[in-house]
Amino acid sequence: MADVLPLVEARLRTALGEPDARAAVTFLGTDRIEVLRFTDGDVVRYATLGMSAQPMADPTAVLADPVKGPRAELVLSVRRGVADTDKVLRPLAVLAASPQVEGVVVAPGASLDVGDPLWPGAPFTSVLVAESGGLVEDLELDAPADPVRFLPLLPMTPNEAAWKRVHGAQALQERWLTQGADLRDPVRKSVSLD
Repeated sequence: MADVLPLVEARLRTALGEPDARAAVTFLGTDRIEVLRFTDGDVVRYATLGMSAQPMADPTAVLADPVKGPRAELVLSVRRGVADTDKVLRPLAVLAASPQVEGVVVAPGASLDVGDPLWPGAPFTSVLVAESGGLVEDLELDAPADPVRFLPLLPMTPNEAAWKRVHGAQALQERWLTQGADLRDPVRKSVSLD
């Protein structure tokens, strides 16, 4: 099968424009992960490139299928100029490498935690993985390969992450919606969870 990364980058450019910065991170024993930055007015978007090179494998499978299996890239959108969000590049690369390193399958509704603030002074150490298909359309690949999904990441405060573990992703998203949380605000406070 042809290398999917040029197709993935082309889809990102079609949806988000030309990246104005890119950085690459390589972890021992993993493929290189790039993070591209796209600026659109007062919003900056960070998208991973490299996570979809291989399908994510079920950690209980004896052998990983080299073609079939879910593929994804991660997209984070935040307001520009409020915080030093460019420092999110390494945490994003860590999250994108987690299927290779830890054998996890990243899917909508999942929580991903880096253990440290996503950027200096950030009230978030984790993200909620949202449904694909909104900002960047899924990229269909030749059968039998699964499409590449571009999964939005929604930063969560530690209290929100704990509440989500008890009540579920849908309940947290409804809480954000009813309280009018600006999920792109890089310094937002936790919503009321009472």
